[in-house]
Amino acid sequence: MCAAMSRRRFIAQSSLGVGGGSLIGQSRLNRLVTDSDQKRLPREVWIGTISSTNLSAEDPSGMTEKVLNIMEKIVPYRPDLISLPETFAFNNLAKNVPVNEAAEQIPGPVVSPMMNFARRNNCYVICPTYSRKSGSIYNAAVLIDRKGEIAGEYLKIHPAEYEIISGIRPGPLDLPVFNTDFGVIGIQICFDIKWSDGWKKLKEKGAEIIFWPSAYSGGKEIRSKAWMHQVYIISSTGKDTARICDISGEDIARTNRWQPDFVCAPINLEKVFIQTWPAVDKFPAILAKYSSKIEMTTFDEEEWTLIESHDPSVKVMDILNEFGLKSNFKTISEVTLLQNEKR
Repeated sequence: MCAAMSRRRFIAQSSLGVGGGSLIGQSRLNRLVTDSDQKRLPREVWIGTISSTNLSAEDPSGMTEKVLNIMEKIVPYRPDLISLPETFAFNNLAKNVPVNEAAEQIPGPVVSPMMNFARRNNCYVICPTYSRKSGSIYNAAVLIDRKGEIAGEYLKIHPAEYEIISGIRPGPLDLPVFNTDFGVIGIQICFDIKWSDGWKKLKEKGAEIIFWPSAYSGGKEIRSKAWMHQVYIISSTGKDTARICDISGEDIARTNRWQPDFVCAPINLEKVFIQTWPAVDKFPAILAKYSSKIEMTTFDEEEWTLIESHDPSVKVMDILNEFGLKSNFKTISEVTLLQNEKR
């Protein structure tokens, strides 16, 4: 390949697979790895997520017990984190529980059993519930760490109209991110997906994974948020599909009719999303040096390329620095600043 490839020539040839041998198209859909004893990569994270679509109970304690039973099914995978659906303890009950009665001072009757589970099984848990703070009630997601301690709490910033009418207050717009032992994560809840501000802020603050406890499955909305912000998104749903979504918007794993209640699968945080052109000119040299230590996946129409490390000694940001490349997020951020300077 010549030292410089014109954009026109790249577009003409990309459909033929030119790009240094990179894979053109989509990769590894619906992958569910069940061998939890395999050797893990340094930034490989096993995520479990739950759909409570088929659950019903008499009261919140009964629902909490049923969700804990599903969580026990995930334990053999040795999950790093399990995420639960939005306000799961109060969904599909024989009798509706008013928000004012459901709200707990954290930790309360919903969060405490999850703290015990996290401690016993050495994993993080995202436990959504109604949180009572200083006389206000919030739709919240509580992060519990591996020791079973409260690591933080996200308060839903965009509650729906019926929630506000029922007494739920919107959370503060300065969203938290949480530093875990595997990376930086953020949380959005259900109706938050109708706005872009929270997702954008979480990405700007360094979130690599965004968890989305929700009443519904989201579908294309979730996929679009993933590729738009280049983050993994994990949905945990009160009905229908729960999924683990790649930074390209593709499903890594999802619940289905055969396994409707949970999935658990690995994601690799040594993965970067770049613009294919003009980086494609350097793909042959990258692949020649790193060969099977990395995977490169190019989406030809979108002109996206993902670079993923499969070797503990190779970090994707080192590859970008070595070859003078930038992540898509950095590219767009820098171009935006330049545009604003020149207006």
